[in-house]
Amino acid sequence: MSENTWNPTVIWSRPETERAGTPLLVLLHGYLSNEEDLMGLAPMLPEEFTIVSVRAPQALGPGFTWFPLMQDLDYSFDAVKSAIADLWGWLEPIARQHSSVSLLGFSMGMAVATSLLRHQPQAFSTVVGLSGFAVPEEGAGFFRDEELREMRKPIFWGRDQADPVITQEKIEYTHAWATADVHVTKVLYSNMLHSVNAQEMAHVHEFLTHVVLKGANV
Repeated sequence: MSENTWNPTVIWSRPETERAGTPLLVLLHGYLSNEEDLMGLAPMLPEEFTIVSVRAPQALGPGFTWFPLMQDLDYSFDAVKSAIADLWGWLEPIARQHSSVSLLGFSMGMAVATSLLRHQPQAFSTVVGLSGFAVPEEGAGFFRDEELREMRKPIFWGRDQADPVITQEKIEYTHAWATADVHVTKVLYSNMLHSVNAQEMAHVHEFLTHVVLKGANV
């Protein structure tokens, strides 16, 4: 898609007249899901946030995807760049209306959230990644990791070590990236597999309140 032409299907937590000046939290769903999926988490998130849940651009099977799976033959980093550029083109003018912008992604949605942070590190307060991963850059110039490294942005990464979906290779890359380039809070949960649970969401609530609403260091 050409720049600034994508107009995604979204769900907002509050009417347009009540959004200006509030902290924004953007929800990014996983593979084969849709924008309704993560809105179920809204009651467990700080009420101060305006929440917007975004549908991925590509229809696939029962849902939607941001880009092909990394193990698929049609995967390319160019597909990731295209998705991130379109998402940023849509989000940038919206972001100006809010006091801060944070990203919460589940599974592939965490890959989108971390990629968007790495592309525009100055634009976001934090990323919450749930049962997901980060994408390795191919080539150079799209991710601004050196700039991000200097900022030491606070990131939350929750997962279950027994998650059957996210491969060990992805976990190892994400761990190496997060340890080097952000200030990561990593929490492991038992018996959660590839999902979220109430304990994790309580930690996310606490994290967002601490680092965004109170502006405290992690």
